[in-house]
Amino acid sequence: MPTLPGPYEAFLAVARAGSFTAAAQLLGYTQSAVSRQIRSLEDEVGAELFERLPRGVRLSEAGRVLVPHAEAVRDRLATARAELEALRSLGGGLLRLGSFSSATATLVPRAQAVFRERHPGVRVGRVEGPSAKHLGLVAAGEEDLAVVSPPRDVPPTPGVVLHHLLDEPMLVALERGHRCAGRRAVRLAELAGEEWIVGPERLEDTLFRPVAGAGFTPRTGLRAHDWIAKLGAVAAGLGVTLVPALAAASVRPDVILITVHPDDVPYRRVCVATPAAPTVAAGAFLSVLHETTRELRVPAPH
Repeated sequence: MPTLPGPYEAFLAVARAGSFTAAAQLLGYTQSAVSRQIRSLEDEVGAELFERLPRGVRLSEAGRVLVPHAEAVRDRLATARAELEALRSLGGGLLRLGSFSSATATLVPRAQAVFRERHPGVRVGRVEGPSAKHLGLVAAGEEDLAVVSPPRDVPPTPGVVLHHLLDEPMLVALERGHRCAGRRAVRLAELAGEEWIVGPERLEDTLFRPVAGAGFTPRTGLRAHDWIAKLGAVAAGLGVTLVPALAAASVRPDVILITVHPDDVPYRRVCVATPAAPTVAAGAFLSVLHETTRELRVPAPH
């Protein structure tokens, strides 16, 4: 049996057909069901909408006034149903995506390109920022999912589910003429005398967080806000810097990358944060992120 029509749909069908019986046949429902819908609408508006005739019905004055409004309601409901179906079928809608900076170098744009090819009707709005910010936005319902790197020693965010993507090794960026440039791997102790180029944050809020309290305190005379500035300083021989493996593909050609031993800088956990009940689009993007991660050639320690 078809879905019971709403009162405005039933009203317009009766107005068009001129009888409850004909409207019921048009809608594919019973006459009594259509009559109940009309009575419900008449109770709502507080007026008789049809004059009952010996054979059929005709619109009352109140009914004639209601017709254009009922048509507008019907059309808006049809649009709403179409948009809701588009959300369910990934034919439309908006996906609100967050990510931390180095994930936007390779992982996220590759996944976004695949997602757009598969679901071109879904718009993706992407915001870059620190992981703590995105975890809060996902928890507040302001982002649908986010690629994050939550510290292992920080309690989980209530209302957020973490889906593990990969454990990301750290690399050190050196100028091409550096004494360690021909090496495949290096220990931090070998670079203790180097000038380390770091961001403006506290050391505990950077990639050095795991080693900040483990006996290695880098010399940090030069601070830079973004990767372009950091790597430019490295290429000029002003110091060295840590680079996450996900950002390796975007490093300039006059800089050498060497793997840092994982005992010195442990792998960084990269996850996708979603609400407990993610949207259909978020679930689809999560699957694409897993696929993309498997295809990436993330450097391994030597």
